[in-house]
Amino acid sequence: MTASMAILAATNITWHLIPLSIIISLAYSASRYELTSRILQRSVRLFLTIIIFMVIIFAALWLLSFNL
Repeated sequence: MTASMAILAATNITWHLIPLSIIISLAYSASRYELTSRILQRSVRLFLTIIIFMVIIFAALWLLSFNL
């Protein structure tokens, strides 16, 4: 196994959620709006909504699995 593959294997998959959320927010906003300022404004809002939703779901799952 090469060093780069070992590094990739050691990274946590949840760190991919942040760039994936950014890409989804930008693509969705760009498909709905034409003005660049409006696209960026809506994509930031959608990104924050996605992140907040994921944090709430994570907290709920963490609480439910606390004493298992």
